Amino acid sequence: MHTHPNARLTPIGRARLIRQHLDEGKRLAQLATDHGISERTARKWLARFRSGGSAALADRRSVRRSQRRTLDPQQLQQAVELSHQRCTLRRIARLLLVPITTLARAMRRLGLNRLRNLDPLALALLLSSSHQCSGTSGSSRAT
Repeated sequence: MHTHPNARLTPIGRARLIRQHLDEGKRLAQLATDHGISERTARKWLARFRSGGSAALADRRSVRRSQRRTLDPQQLQQAVELSHQRCTLRRIARLLLVPITTLARAMRRLGLNRLRNLDPLALALLLSSSHQCSGTSGSSRAT
């Protein structure tokens, strides 16, 4: 089991705190203060203990369980096409409605995270003042 380095209490320490509250009748607020945690955290651990025992006090992942960490094939294909049109990762992420970190990870895996990796026309398109990324939603800047 991995406990992050800033954790005030390990799962064993959490169980000890809960036992002191339940078995010895010590106030949860006082125990929380003594251990350097908030009362809210102590109550959260108590609720977890009551619902699942000591095993429920183990560290949990901080990332949402529903968060997708990959792109589906259609989104990936669209991202590749947009990157070849010189769209920025931020713009591609906004157009595809995906997190920029997920998009950046996928593009790095394909070797498309650098402009120079796309194709030889990169310099010509960058120097072209009339070039714009297609797929914009009508929000172009007026000059």
